[in-house]
Amino acid sequence: MPSKSKENIQLIQHELARKGFDPGVIDGIWGRRTEKAVRAYQASAGLLPDGIVGPITWRSLFGNDAVDDQFNSPAVPWFQEARRLIGIREKVGPGNEPTIINWAKSAGISYTDDDIAWCGLFAAHCVSATLADEPLPNNPLGARQWSNFGAPCEPCVGAILVFWRESRTSFKGHVGFYAGEESSGAYHLLGGNQSNAVSIARIARDRLLEARWPATAPMTGEKVLVTATQTMFSTNEA
Repeated sequence: MPSKSKENIQLIQHELARKGFDPGVIDGIWGRRTEKAVRAYQASAGLLPDGIVGPITWRSLFGNDAVDDQFNSPAVPWFQEARRLIGIREKVGPGNEPTIINWAKSAGISYTDDDIAWCGLFAAHCVSATLADEPLPNNPLGARQWSNFGAPCEPCVGAILVFWRESRTSFKGHVGFYAGEESSGAYHLLGGNQSNAVSIARIARDRLLEARWPATAPMTGEKVLVTATQTMFSTNEA
């Protein structure tokens, strides 16, 4: 899944700065300061100040339509943050990966050991770092708690997918972001704590419990079919 996300965000940051709205460092990372600058620009342009660069805000900024590219769309900044972090891995043995621990600190979540399952923490970071007004679920470290997040939706690019783990009746679960689906048999999930890293895993469709969309973001995602692979299904993501 090659990414042009960084370039799109840099374009937005540069244009905001050019128009007098400070997004901070023009680094291609969608953070709170960029979101705040988008809100200020939207308010000045008579647009809904939701901090999301959807088609209307893009057209207002640039005078043309954005390229229709689900995977690189700035309208799903939490998904772009998730993509940026692919490859982050927990430390094996003593010690912790500072990036993972810092996610918890920034989101105000009590978490001190990356040996503790962190798929929910990863989802919480991606949402809280890019959507200032979006409430996190109670106990976001609990994967199944994400079944109460936002609003229900159909599985689509950027949607939060919640799966059961070990059994449907177990309290255990897994959570991540929809990154496509095969025509039969599997979702591709961009998530944390998948083989101890941020990665994309194949997860059987029959494990899906819920698909959810942030309540403060316009619904923009669509179903995307991806090429089936021979990779084995992920069965235990902790």
